[in-house]
Amino acid sequence: MSGISEINKDTFWTLIDQGREQCGQNVHALAQWLEDRLMELGPEQALNFDYIAHAYRAAAYKYGLWNAASIMCDGCTDDGFTDFRGWLIAQGRDVYMAALKDPDSLADVPTDRDCCCETLCYVGSYAYEELTGRDINQDFDPDISRALAEQIKPDIVYGEGIGYPYTWSETAAYLPKLCAKYMEPEELAWRIGQHNDTWNVTSLEIQEARKTAQKSKKVQKRGDAR
Repeated sequence: MSGISEINKDTFWTLIDQGREQCGQNVHALAQWLEDRLMELGPEQALNFDYIAHAYRAAAYKYGLWNAASIMCDGCTDDGFTDFRGWLIAQGRDVYMAALKDPDSLADVPTDRDCCCETLCYVGSYAYEELTGRDINQDFDPDISRALAEQIKPDIVYGEGIGYPYTWSETAAYLPKLCAKYMEPEELAWRIGQHNDTWNVTSLEIQEARKTAQKSKKVQKRGDAR
């Protein structure tokens, strides 16, 4: 590890890049590599890494990206989307930022369809506990967490329509490259015909998002302003 003594929003990604150089596409090996480096940097930096990792994971909580995860992972639960966002962060800054701008860009990312890495978002807490003997939640400072979350916001550009929970028929228009890569046309047609929706339609959160969130222009029907 060269040139890193403090974890901030920039060195966070630098450390991930260094780990990817060592571990390649093995995100689980990457998580262990990161934990080992954070052990060397000490508890304060492990705590910083944890704050920043969770801020980036929270920033990626967007329904359009969840639609992408459902395609890439052949379905995606709440826990599965947590793991997916860990995997996304493990791909590095460029892939992460591109995905928030356009989830369909993930069609260009190599994967063996194991798009899950829950551990990535917890390596800071694991290192912190090893170093201090304390659960990281005992020393969690909400003010620092909020401040770091605010610091990353200016770097993120969300694509239009990423906050809308799409049906399968809408997903085919919203994420055409991902659908073409991961689903046979017959499979997509079957999903649309059998159960077009990918979401729990009884969820108040989903109902509210469909009332208030903007759809991508790629799937908006004429006269549909959502």
